Amino acid sequence: MCNEVHKIKTKTKFVILMHPKEFKKVKNGTGHLTHLSLESSELFVGVDFTKHKRVNEIIDSYDSYILYPSQDAINLTKEVPESQKEMAIFVIDSTWSCSLKMLRESKNLQQLKYISFDAVKLSEFEIKKQPSEYCLSTIESVLSVLELLNKHNKEEIKNGCFEDFLNPFKKMIEYQQKIISNPLSNAVRFKRKKEG
Repeated sequence: MCNEVHKIKTKTKFVILMHPKEFKKVKNGTGHLTHLSLESSELFVGVDFTKHKRVNEIIDSYDSYILYPSQDAINLTKEVPESQKEMAIFVIDSTWSCSLKMLRESKNLQQLKYISFDAVKLSEFEIKKQPSEYCLSTIESVLSVLELLNKHNKEEIKNGCFEDFLNPFKKMIEYQQKIISNPLSNAVRFKRKKEG
């Protein structure tokens, strides 16, 4: 998938907070692919980030937000945060239930302002069942945020960059669909390749 990554340079810092369960599948997880695709991003694994030195440094140095649905969230579809400093957006890479636990335990994240957006696209994550129709994967959510920040002139990203952003995600799905459709053949091929 790495050959399909086209890095985007952003003014906004993205911080991917990955649950340990996601870390186990880090090579093909969408949080990892998102991190690889953004020049100005950092990725940390854990559940409780309250005393995490680097996370707290970022919170102190940037106008920091967390991408998460909430009634009080700033809706990027309609408005943009008024930031005095450079902006950092924290993105939780986890299942919904594990995300709630991460938010409950990370006292520093609870202090952040929430941002969200109106989901108008359906997820292309065909091999994974989403809890509701408009739930998106991490990489799809970040793409929506980037497109909206660009629209509000908070970013200066050429439109062609957006077209390539999901390439590693799409290739991952394509590869996994091949494995699912013919598991025995692919297992034999993998074994032969491993043996030599």
